[in-house]
Amino acid sequence: MKPTQQLHQAGQSLWLDNITRDLLTDGTLRRYIDELAISGLTSNPTIFDHAFGGSESYDDAIRAAAAEGLAPEEAFFRLAIEDLQGAADLFRATWDRTNGIDGWVSLEVSPRLAHDAESTRAAATDLSGRAGRPNLFIKIPGTPEGLPAIEESIFAGVPINVTLLFSREQYLAAAEAYMRGVERRVEAGLDPAVGSVASVFVSRWDTAPESKDRSGDLRNALGIAAAKRSYAAYRELLDSPRWGRLANEGAQPQRLLWASTGTKDPEASDVLYVRALAAPFTINTMPEKTLMAFGDHGEVTDFLPADGGDADEVIGRFEADGVDLDALASRLQSEGASAFVTSWDELLGTIEQKSAALAGSR
Repeated sequence: MKPTQQLHQAGQSLWLDNITRDLLTDGTLRRYIDELAISGLTSNPTIFDHAFGGSESYDDAIRAAAAEGLAPEEAFFRLAIEDLQGAADLFRATWDRTNGIDGWVSLEVSPRLAHDAESTRAAATDLSGRAGRPNLFIKIPGTPEGLPAIEESIFAGVPINVTLLFSREQYLAAAEAYMRGVERRVEAGLDPAVGSVASVFVSRWDTAPESKDRSGDLRNALGIAAAKRSYAAYRELLDSPRWGRLANEGAQPQRLLWASTGTKDPEASDVLYVRALAAPFTINTMPEKTLMAFGDHGEVTDFLPADGGDADEVIGRFEADGVDLDALASRLQSEGASAFVTSWDELLGTIEQKSAALAGSR
């Protein structure tokens, strides 16, 4: 049995952080499901940018969109929704079997809306309706401006992947928005079972200037410690009376998802974050390279303790050295939101350039 299958059997879902049309049409994603226990998928603008620019599989669709006069952003959503509908269909059996706990795919709203809660909410509702798949999440950043949109979207019955979370406090704010949305559904007599995940980013902690030059047991340790602290808060929330009341009404838990789990340090293990963050009832979405590495030589050994283990001790050592964890988490979230906008602009530029090139090749 492959290590990925062992991890899945131990209770952690493994999702692929990648999508291309070729993955869907050549059987690769189907093989990952069957052989590596992949049970979901995430996407982002950078992933689609690479897919569109690096493959001829989209050329006919891009040419058709240009001929219709579609703006690059509208052309993107058409192409992305087509891909994600195909992926959602592959995972539908998993979604059905697990009663909506697993088997999801994710599509992001425009990062340009990050500071506009009402437009984000409206876009989430529109994209969810256009996709027409019950196992498709709409990704909304868990920024201060995004939290109201998350609550309103959950209340409206739109499944949400809360992205760009870094710290325990940011995770708890996202969980609060989710639970408020569910509580409002209960009060309104609506079905409270609206899917959601909270995506905590890991490796970016360890590329920040405050932590990337560490040595010894503090090297690449801050991201794991911050994730462990979020995991402790997650487990405590699931044991809380407040959540118990919602579970009794039929609500589904907002699962914790580890994102940004590809190793950035060339001197570190290529499965560092996967091995360190093995935890039941969580999700690890990983790049294709990381997935293949863990399937080849990963090990399933210890699992995260419910109380976060040594998280506070490790974080305390960074704080004693002058690292302000809250300030760094806020900066990482802000920088992440800005990076998403940059990636989005590059994506739309790729579509525009390819449209022009294809028009000229007719």
